[in-house]
Amino acid sequence: MIPDSMTWRGRAKARRAANSSTVDAAARAGFVARGVIYVLIGVLALRIAFHQSDGKQADRSGALAEIAEKPFGSVLLWVLGVAVAGMALWRLSEAAFGSSGPDGGKAHKRLMSAGRAVFYGFVSYSVLSFAAGGKNSGSSDKSSKDITARALEWTGGRWLVGAAGIGVAVAGVWILVRAVMRKFRKHLKTGEMSPRTRQAVDVLGVFGGGARGVLFATAGIFAVVAAWQYEPGKAKGMDDTLRSFTQTPVGPWLLVLVALGLMAFGLFSFASARWRRT
Repeated sequence: MIPDSMTWRGRAKARRAANSSTVDAAARAGFVARGVIYVLIGVLALRIAFHQSDGKQADRSGALAEIAEKPFGSVLLWVLGVAVAGMALWRLSEAAFGSSGPDGGKAHKRLMSAGRAVFYGFVSYSVLSFAAGGKNSGSSDKSSKDITARALEWTGGRWLVGAAGIGVAVAGVWILVRAVMRKFRKHLKTGEMSPRTRQAVDVLGVFGGGARGVLFATAGIFAVVAAWQYEPGKAKGMDDTLRSFTQTPVGPWLLVLVALGLMAFGLFSFASARWRRT
């Protein structure tokens, strides 16, 4: 008699195989969408560094506003939102059936995929809402300050905000370390790349992932400071975090470096759309 656990795994594998082509296409569309958003955020950050931002935020809302101004911008926003939903679908599939690789079925891997599915689901909702209503969903800075202010009013809110900040900072360091160690290689079909392409993807992955990690870690530190000083205004979203890099001794050049890194991560996302193992 076949054990129930084996039967369940067999059914899960069968369902995953049946939907593999759909999930694969959804994942690749999602990587393209993520790449577009990060490239645009990087471009906006560069404009801020050279005082040419025209008031646009260097975050997702700014990227969406940039797209909306282009010919057929509304259509592009709908396509982008649906593509990000594809990324959420792929991560949800990983949470339900396990990801590729020998350890893809482990509980912590599935939990991480579930968290990513929720995140990309939220991103998709914000993009589609923007496309439907034509209104900006608000900057990440205002959202961060509002959420922090509300959380600090709760009993134990100071500890909650501090813990969340530490979590984001640790996640940023984790992203940075994994990028430097080139952990992304195991998820890519490097055997299908030419040596020159593989080298270029390595550079984009390390530089782009490193910049993204620095951005997350810095935003987390600002949240910890906000909790420590009991001051919501110290919390910063992506735009304010990027702008803070101009206040370092090297002036705007650190922001330029991070902006180029975010653009590199966008290009790495395009490479992932082509060579990612799904």
